[in-house]
Amino acid sequence: MDLPKHSDEAKERFRSLVTPAPGVEVRPMFGSVGAFVNGTMFAGLFGADVGVKLDEAGLEELRALPGSGPFGPEGRPMGGWLSLPAELDDTARSAWVDRARDHVATLPPKVRKPKRQAPRRPERA
Repeated sequence: MDLPKHSDEAKERFRSLVTPAPGVEVRPMFGSVGAFVNGTMFAGLFGADVGVKLDEAGLEELRALPGSGPFGPEGRPMGGWLSLPAELDDTARSAWVDRARDHVATLPPKVRKPKRQAPRRPERA
């Protein structure tokens, strides 16, 4: 699967859509960027698309907007996510990103699994 390359300008524009809040961070993801709250991603950039993770009501509302659609690689979209219509201005996009953040903030925080240690090799005599 080929992942799209993102310009620094596209990444900065994405960052500008994310309102600073407690527990929120924007960090690199597979050559792109994602926005996380309490360790769970709520918005991301894939190609030219900004995607958001929403509850069912939010997904239905966004799905009704012309230009919204699946988010992620073609043929393997991310479940529970939709891309924002390209025609939306940055104020409207930021409002959807905030809504996604507020939804994901209600979910239990992600617990990082401890790193697995490689099995010890037996000592040689």
